[in-house]
Amino acid sequence: MTFTLPELPYAPNALEPHLSANTFSFHYNKHHQAYVTNLNNLVKDTPLASASLEDVIKESAKDQSKAGIFNNAAQVWNHTFYWNSMKPNGGGLPSGELAKKIDKDFGSFDAFKEAFKQAGVTQFGSGWAWLVLEGDTLKVTKTPNADLPMVHGQKALLTCDVWEHAYYLDYQNRRPDYVATFLDKLVNWDFAAKNL
Repeated sequence: MTFTLPELPYAPNALEPHLSANTFSFHYNKHHQAYVTNLNNLVKDTPLASASLEDVIKESAKDQSKAGIFNNAAQVWNHTFYWNSMKPNGGGLPSGELAKKIDKDFGSFDAFKEAFKQAGVTQFGSGWAWLVLEGDTLKVTKTPNADLPMVHGQKALLTCDVWEHAYYLDYQNRRPDYVATFLDKLVNWDFAAKNL
């Protein structure tokens, strides 16, 4: 099975003015595509070549000698998940079961937002901020580099990419502004609710 770059769920300019088509041309067409290409080259002629992306991630996470495979596979998964974590005219408030669960597990939506912003802003270097389900409880976590919730027994509901290439063309060094914009203008609560 050859891994392919999944289609974006919207046009590359659909999130403007918050994320530019210019950012997408590099982030999606160059970075995400490079992870797909590298992964295919790394698993070629190995038993992992016919595995699902999730199985490649889980198998390679257990074996330090497969760190290159893990990093590229996880980044293919993370980026696909990130594109879906946003939508045109996103932001606002979650509803239904997800809204109730956020209130129950964080105390309030504002407390969740603060925790999520803090995770994104304080992730040292490259990484991700996540809303996850661990057991029956929602949590905010952050992971460095390509690391992701599925290898820690958590179910991802939502993510914000805080690698510099995700925001630098639009926000330069203003990561806090980017994370705030993600929550206020871009987040796809329907996707998070579906994952719940």
